[in-house]
Amino acid sequence: MIEGHVKKMRGILGSPVEYALPVDGESVALNPYLGKRIALTYLGEIHCLNCGKRTKKSYSQGFCYVCMTKLAQCDLCIMKPETCHYHLGTCREPQWGEEFCFQDHYVYLANSSGLKVGITRHSQVPTRWIDQGATQALPIFKVSTRLQSGQVEMVLKQYVADKTDWRKMLKGQAASKDLYEERDRLIASAKNELKAVQASNEAGDIQLLTGEKQLDIEYPVLEYPEKVKSMNFDKTPKIEGVLLGIKGQYLILDKGVLNIRKFTSYNVQFDA
Repeated sequence: MIEGHVKKMRGILGSPVEYALPVDGESVALNPYLGKRIALTYLGEIHCLNCGKRTKKSYSQGFCYVCMTKLAQCDLCIMKPETCHYHLGTCREPQWGEEFCFQDHYVYLANSSGLKVGITRHSQVPTRWIDQGATQALPIFKVSTRLQSGQVEMVLKQYVADKTDWRKMLKGQAASKDLYEERDRLIASAKNELKAVQASNEAGDIQLLTGEKQLDIEYPVLEYPEKVKSMNFDKTPKIEGVLLGIKGQYLILDKGVLNIRKFTSYNVQFDA
């Protein structure tokens, strides 16, 4: 039995991905529990990921309301980087913005529930793809800021999806795709719009990547569900069942699926 506040699962690339569940200062290796019964019990407390204060509700995956309204990492521009307002002098935390938003980002293609475009900081490769449950991924642009990544993504999402259908992702492996061909097709389709974005930024800030290799990712799944039933600590404090797999940030149990990231900062007891 282990008790503490949970955070999103850590996934280490391997064959398959090796998952661990952070519980306060401890880390529970999850792959050894495949095929075994586990139980996670919400103990009725949530403490803010930033200030540590108790909160009745979790905002922005683990924060209290006050911190959610003050922290730059909880601002709308994190979800929609094309709306970055640092240059207007209105960033909630300019120092944080300089550290996290003014660094190299990748625009990538991934295959999770199907082909999608996305963005991530260079330091989050391949973590971002694992978190999304992608089985294939390929960086296609390297840019200098988060704003630029959002500008490029806005162009490309006119031609390809930018979201994962999580239910479809959890039902099985997406059909394999040649991401090199998809990249070339997409760039050809968006050629004029991409030129306009590049022209509005400094030369060299937005680089097309042609030498990156496609990454294939395997997940520890014994059996995919035919129907996806989502489980929720707020409605069912004790969630238990046989662990059939782990993909993205989801535990796949014989009775349903649990999105661990959604319940960041919840005080939980883990039993097996």
